[in-house]
Amino acid sequence: MTDPGIPTVDVHQVPSPIPEGVVVLDVREAHEWAAGHIDGATHIPLGDLPARVSELDPTQRTLVVCHLGGRSARATHWLQAQGHDASNVEGGMEAWESAGLPVVS
Repeated sequence: MTDPGIPTVDVHQVPSPIPEGVVVLDVREAHEWAAGHIDGATHIPLGDLPARVSELDPTQRTLVVCHLGGRSARATHWLQAQGHDASNVEGGMEAWESAGLPVVS
């Protein structure tokens, strides 16, 4: 269950292909990313996010994904505190794959 204070989007609300002005941020570890991710996503592991946040444009809508939604919820909360327009992808890659949505590796 996601924190009610953190904005969330359903996997079906993630646009495909990812349009200009929207970033899908995958905060999983490198081995998880290599196993399969959303085409066009940006990969910044959660532990690297504070050092690499400057790579993200705070004015762009950022949809944050991890495996199940816990790490991405933490990242979303932190990004919002930094002034980013961020939302958590509910259920993460588990929900994405369960919905039959495409994955690249």
